[in-house]
Amino acid sequence: MTTSESTGSAKPAPKDPWDLPDVSSLVVGVLGGTGDQGRGLARRLAEAGQKVIIGSRAADRARTAAEELGNGVEGADNAECARRSDVVIVAVPWDGHAATLEAVREELSGKLVVDCVNPLGFDKKGAYALKPEEGSAAEQAAALLPDSRVTAAFHHLSAVLLLDPDIEKIETDVLVLGEVRADCELVQALASRIPGMRGVFGGRLRNAHQVESLVANLISVNRRYKAHAGVRLTDI
Repeated sequence: MTTSESTGSAKPAPKDPWDLPDVSSLVVGVLGGTGDQGRGLARRLAEAGQKVIIGSRAADRARTAAEELGNGVEGADNAECARRSDVVIVAVPWDGHAATLEAVREELSGKLVVDCVNPLGFDKKGAYALKPEEGSAAEQAAALLPDSRVTAAFHHLSAVLLLDPDIEKIETDVLVLGEVRADCELVQALASRIPGMRGVFGGRLRNAHQVESLVANLISVNRRYKAHAGVRLTDI
């Protein structure tokens, strides 16, 4: 007789991995929201019905970008953006990554942070991956933000596609990495609100480097085939 039979209790059914939480009420902030990637993510999430605030070092610049995006998007300086948001996406250039996070560490305390920064270098041979001392941009974020819940996602999205008003769906998967499954599921749910996208759990933060570095390969693909390639996983 099994333990469950002897106690009269049944084993709980495994959770459906596609049963994701409702995130429609969450306010999403985008640090670096005036750059192409940040504006593109802000645009798609706002069109999906999410409340979005974009941040910049200059509040006026953020407000101007927000007005151009419409759909209720607001602009603010990075500190206010972080303070007013439930989930904060980090979409700043790699060379400003550490300084930006250090400047808003207090405002990000207790917040769910989604790092989508790709540490890359460029030379005559094209793009190549850089490896931060901490292992990845996401792990650097986790080290700099000990009081935040850091995840990694949205690395492989084309800013061109995100910003193109003629494209209604972006058929791609978004790998989400993190230490707490519930936090990853929130980010997966956010990604899945954008038509055509799926948020897929991709492991713990220690695996973020290869996800970030894959962008160097995608840049080579896009240059060779004049495309805006993303990632789609099979058999799930």
